[in-house]
Amino acid sequence: MQPIVPPEIEAYCTAHSSAPSALLVELQAYTTRNCADAQMLIGPLEAAFLQMLVRLSGARRVLEVGTFTGYSALAMAEALPADGTLLTCEIDPDRAAIARRFFERSPHGRRIELRLGAARETLRGLPPDDRFDMAFIDADKEGYLEYYDAILPRLSAGGLLVADNTLWSGDVLDPQRPSARAVDAFNRHVREDDRVAHVLVPLRDGVMLVRKR
Repeated sequence: MQPIVPPEIEAYCTAHSSAPSALLVELQAYTTRNCADAQMLIGPLEAAFLQMLVRLSGARRVLEVGTFTGYSALAMAEALPADGTLLTCEIDPDRAAIARRFFERSPHGRRIELRLGAARETLRGLPPDDRFDMAFIDADKEGYLEYYDAILPRLSAGGLLVADNTLWSGDVLDPQRPSARAVDAFNRHVREDDRVAHVLVPLRDGVMLVRKR
């Protein structure tokens, strides 16, 4: 991931934002040491941003597509109220195993349910009346449109959907690779959807915020 914001600016923002918990710091270090794709981790600045969104929205039920090693799920769970719950979907059993180990060590881990398997199947298998106050999508970019269309009907009125990597290292300006074309198609789909209000924020690799009307 090429930085959109200069690294020194991001470092300054991180230093002047709420600090991550000790367990999140440990999880980030573990992921960096042990996972070749550690760049997929959202990092402390975006984690603080997600926590703020959970608190501002008053979310009690959160849905996540793309657990990876559990950093974002654990960050959001820390911001949930005592009766809040978070459902997270992960297809990679090795990554899910790491996440579960860290969830078990957190007092907030009891709020998290991890479903192993393809998120498409997990979403299809949810009860028809299952509703969420907030959703976070950070998975395969070619699936973003499908995830969006599956999740939006399940968001409560005024619910918030957050999609990560929506600038794709700036490649959305000239989308040549399939992943960049998929992200650009997602952004255009959201822009044309009159069911929502939205804003694309140049935080890290781009974050699309979508509020259901």
